[in-house]
Amino acid sequence: MSATAPPIDGVPAVALDELLRSMADDELVIGFSDSEWTGIAPLLEEDVAMSSLAQDELGHAQALYALLADFTGTNSDAIAYDREPEAYRHCRLLDHGRGDWAMTIARRYLYDTADAVRLDALAHGHWKPLAELVAKLQREERYHRMHATAWFERLARGGAEPRARLVAALDELADDAATVFSPLAGEAVLVDAGILEAPMAELETRWRGALAPVFGALDLPMPPAAHNPERGRLDHGDAFRWLHGEFTMVRRSDPGATW
Repeated sequence: MSATAPPIDGVPAVALDELLRSMADDELVIGFSDSEWTGIAPLLEEDVAMSSLAQDELGHAQALYALLADFTGTNSDAIAYDREPEAYRHCRLLDHGRGDWAMTIARRYLYDTADAVRLDALAHGHWKPLAELVAKLQREERYHRMHATAWFERLARGGAEPRARLVAALDELADDAATVFSPLAGEAVLVDAGILEAPMAELETRWRGALAPVFGALDLPMPPAAHNPERGRLDHGDAFRWLHGEFTMVRRSDPGATW
């Protein structure tokens, strides 16, 4: 397929590019961020678990970048590694540094529950290559969500210090919690074409509806609406710039390297 050729009639390539790039960048960033726990997780079992989760996310990112590369005329390595930090489109929820274990669990719980809603909205889409990939991602992400939920509830009910750390993490993430659902360029076209079931604003409403009983049962404050939602995938900070330097290090030292 020629560069920038739309893979589905009537849908501009730029709209699909924005969708795939945002999803892939989300998976890449959370994968590399969580991989930082390898060797230092609070339990040996979590060393293994977080390494496995991170590897899954990086695999998901690679698959999404490969789908994007099919119609952009480039390759997944170039998309993943050859951009400057400001060109990445991951949500600002994932822009926060690793922090302590409570921060990692709070961020992953918020992301995994939001990602589940997003994947559900793509699962029966009319673009078959994406719908088929989403079905595979959903099978693996289910276990990620179970892991995050178990730890989220454990910290919330774990006594004064674990709960205080979780509440502090949720407070720090609050303004960016809903940024998985930042509006995308061309999302109306994606909805009209039957690729995306509903606009991101509606998906955010569904996510909040799913979170409300959990947060209510745990007596935790619900995340507020995103601050400046149109900037929810832009303006990346120093924590991401550091992480970008880490995960592009090999590529920069050996430009011919592949995944």
